[in-house]
Amino acid sequence: MFAFIPGLGVPEMIVLLLLGVLLFGRKLPDIGRSLGKTVTEFKKGWSGLEDEVNTGASKGAIEPEPVRPPQRVTPSGAPKFDDAPAPASNLPPKV
Repeated sequence: MFAFIPGLGVPEMIVLLLLGVLLFGRKLPDIGRSLGKTVTEFKKGWSGLEDEVNTGASKGAIEPEPVRPPQRVTPSGAPKFDDAPAPASNLPPKV
C-alpha cells in the first residue's frame, strides 16, 4: 500500500496516528481541513496551468513586433568645452 516508505506496516501506522493525536490533539481536524484545502487549491492551479498550456499551443506562435530601422539621434547642439584651467588648489605640489 505505502510502497514509497519501505517497512511501514499496520503497527507503525497506528503508532504514527497515536503520535499525531498526542501532538496535535484538538487541532487535528483544523490541520486536516487546511491540508485538504491546500491540496484542492494545488489541483485547481495545476489544471489551470495545463489548460493555459493547451490553449497556448493551439493558438500558435505569438506575432513578434515588426523590425524597425535604427533611428538617428541628433544632438540639440554642439558640445561645449571649457578651456579654463583647473584651479591651482586642486593640483599636487610641484617637486
